[in-house]
Amino acid sequence: MVDCIVWNGRIRTMDPLCPWAQAFAISGGRFVVVGSNDEVLPLQRGVPYCRKIDLRGRLVLPGFTESHMHLLDWALGRQQIDLHTLGSLKDVLAAVKTHVEDRTVAPMRGGWVLGLGWNESRWPEKRMPLRQDLDRVCADRPVLLLRSDLHLAVANSRALALSGIGVDTPEPDQGVIGRDEAGVPNGILQDLAIHLVRKVIPEPTEAEAEDAVLSALPALQSLGLTGIHDFRLMDGIEGPLCLRILQRLRERDELGMRVWWLAPDRLFSEVVGLGVRTGMGDDMLRIGHLKLFADGSLGAHTAWMMEPYRSGGCGIQLKPMTEIALRIRCAEEAGIAVAVHAIGDRANHELIALFEDLERSRPGHIRRTMARAPHRIEHLQMVRPEDICRLGRLSVMGSVQPRQATDDIALMAREIGDRGRISYRFRDLINAGVELALGSDCPVADPSPLNGIHAAVTRQREDGSPEGGWYPDQCLNVDEAVWGYTVGPARITARERDLGSITPGKLADFVVLDSDIYRMDPREILNTRVEMTVCGGRVVYDQRRDA
Repeated sequence: MVDCIVWNGRIRTMDPLCPWAQAFAISGGRFVVVGSNDEVLPLQRGVPYCRKIDLRGRLVLPGFTESHMHLLDWALGRQQIDLHTLGSLKDVLAAVKTHVEDRTVAPMRGGWVLGLGWNESRWPEKRMPLRQDLDRVCADRPVLLLRSDLHLAVANSRALALSGIGVDTPEPDQGVIGRDEAGVPNGILQDLAIHLVRKVIPEPTEAEAEDAVLSALPALQSLGLTGIHDFRLMDGIEGPLCLRILQRLRERDELGMRVWWLAPDRLFSEVVGLGVRTGMGDDMLRIGHLKLFADGSLGAHTAWMMEPYRSGGCGIQLKPMTEIALRIRCAEEAGIAVAVHAIGDRANHELIALFEDLERSRPGHIRRTMARAPHRIEHLQMVRPEDICRLGRLSVMGSVQPRQATDDIALMAREIGDRGRISYRFRDLINAGVELALGSDCPVADPSPLNGIHAAVTRQREDGSPEGGWYPDQCLNVDEAVWGYTVGPARITARERDLGSITPGKLADFVVLDSDIYRMDPREILNTRVEMTVCGGRVVYDQRRDA
């Protein structure tokens, strides 16, 4: 029996057998008929409680999936000082000072002052903040401010002292402590050096963390998201905490979106020992890939590069390729797919060679079971042309973040110059046969899929710069970008039978937009809004209701 009929619309199904439709019918949380108004409307006859949604010509797309985000970190970060939009070091320091002096703001855990999202690449000061800067506005409370890429932070003197970081502190494995000419820590912490501070910050209670996630989910649904791929930060809050929260929300039917949860590498032994496999779970919550790290980030100057940054150094190899290869072989034997973080051109070069060796030597019994989900490379920010061609011949998919391309324009110009031409080569990757799933790496960038589509199609910032786009030969068209937020995430999780397109038999996830992104100047996509988000046939966001 039909539960709902959606009609009178312009529906981009993303199904190659029926690319466009006017209407569809839903029954039991799945699409049952997709076609014209004349084909679908008669299905309501004799059904007394069939809901009808008149689209009035609006565009409908399959539900969006965010393919790379840090849910718990973002949810908790919404309670911290938001530094994403601040345009100078002066503004950042003023925000910290205002926060500290605001008597209406309850102190965070242990009195810590936490902030997230600063990015010095477009600041007039042309430098990162240091501990002395933070000390001037807050000396008596510990302060830790994470850069937008989450791979670098700055701490004040109080935070360094509480963490035991001093002149004699050795460099941590997979991290760097910034120092002045005398060897005194200057407050800058790169990659796992951040953990030296984070481990002394009192963690939220489980109830506090659950409340943060529960309050964050509606914001994601309002962006048209019906699914996310949830990662843990390599030095972040314990992965099992978020998984426990997600399980409880699922049990109470409060999740409202589909979550593909990726396990951190440090839990590998436990995951394998329990017999956990990629794809375990149900339609709302599944165990996904195992997350590994090959290198750091461009903003932290820890992405592993072929040639030095202009400021010196070639970055960091966070885990030797021999260890990554061993981990992947063990994961495959256990039925687990892997997602490997690789940003620099050296990291991607070495990783692609590793996957080539694995595909040549993979035993037949493993090869037959790889359909549960392909391996994936996260970010693929800098990849040389010859390596793109090699990657296109592999069964590995790419998970990329268009908004980071536009956010990094100034950083690229300052640190790598003309080598920016091998960065964020989305067009070349697709032309080479690499299938892409798109995301934001939220809270690194805004999780809005429409903002991501705009960045992928225009390669411009929100203010329209640079004119014509940054390396515009790498622009995607609108349909390719939509594919990356719909079909791509379904394929990278081996869930094409249930997700990714508006097709009879698939789960009824879709989004209604207030304007048609296929028929507008791509620069106007930023002004498009989500009117309705539906997950499994249930309305989880309605602009009219939730306004």
